[in-house]
Amino acid sequence: MKADRKELTRRRHLRIRRRVVGTSERPRLAIFRSNQHIYAQVIDDTQHQTLVAASTLESGIRTQGVGANSEGSKLVGKLIAERALEQGITEVVFDRGGKLYHGRVAALAEAAREAGLSF
Repeated sequence: MKADRKELTRRRHLRIRRRVVGTSERPRLAIFRSNQHIYAQVIDDTQHQTLVAASTLESGIRTQGVGANSEGSKLVGKLIAERALEQGITEVVFDRGGKLYHGRVAALAEAAREAGLSF
């Protein structure tokens, strides 16, 4: 039986999550990409707590007229890095959510790295 794209993404995500775990010292930067928006969260998996979050739904990003494109992803990456640095988080583990490291996911990751996060 041939798996569809959604099923392949789900399998990839589960395979990644077996290895990628966020700790208090090095939390997980999780990315979720929908057709209209992109979301990023810094998560401590040991305490099951979201430490920092950012998305294209926020008013500061929405007013700039960007959404589900690379420009919006860059803004979210920069914003999540700034908020993480304010909380004292400098190192994270990157969780691309089963998506390929390309396009919007790569743009968000590169912007977060440029803004000061290391992963």
